[in-house]
Amino acid sequence: MFKVISEFVEGFEIMNRTGPCVSIFGSARTDPDHPYYKAATAIGQLLVREGYGIITGGGPGIMEAGNRGARLEKGASIGLNIDLPFEQGSNPYVDRDKDINFNYFFVRKVMFVKYAQAFVACPGGFGTMDELFEVLTLIQTKKISPVPVILVGTEYWSGLRDWIVQTMAEKEKTISPGDVDLMPIVDTPEEVLAIIRDFYDVKGHVLEPNYKL
Repeated sequence: MFKVISEFVEGFEIMNRTGPCVSIFGSARTDPDHPYYKAATAIGQLLVREGYGIITGGGPGIMEAGNRGARLEKGASIGLNIDLPFEQGSNPYVDRDKDINFNYFFVRKVMFVKYAQAFVACPGGFGTMDELFEVLTLIQTKKISPVPVILVGTEYWSGLRDWIVQTMAEKEKTISPGDVDLMPIVDTPEEVLAIIRDFYDVKGHVLEPNYKL
């Protein structure tokens, strides 16, 4: 219990000093020459220019790309690293004073969600799916304020979206039809930025932390 509390305290102390942020999810296995890595880097750059910090899992692949984009624009580059036996430590683009290590996934998820004003999911594996559906569930059940959740990569995500629409929403009716609208799919960094701008600048939503902890 004390270990859990200490992780929350450390995370809150560091994250409370940051401004508005966007969490970027994605695979740790994506190589730097892959188009999705390059897209995540560009997304990080555009969002920092817009005034956001970047939160990632702090590891390699897409996470590294997001932090790299933030570093290139001299923005806040935050890494919420998890101790795993098969991955190295934080990538070199995480700010040293914003490099947080966790033993517990659930504490790490709170930090991902509480301090993000939008979520960008690039192609990834089970961890990315876990984080994506955690956020969607919290929005669906109104445990956090509605915020943009954007999927990057039509080729990667369209099959999943089709299954959600055809099987979950239409055939089995295990979700409401409008729930599908919570996760738009785009292909370019500019489209990511446009959705976030529309949500806050055009529709007038307020930038604020999520969980009231």
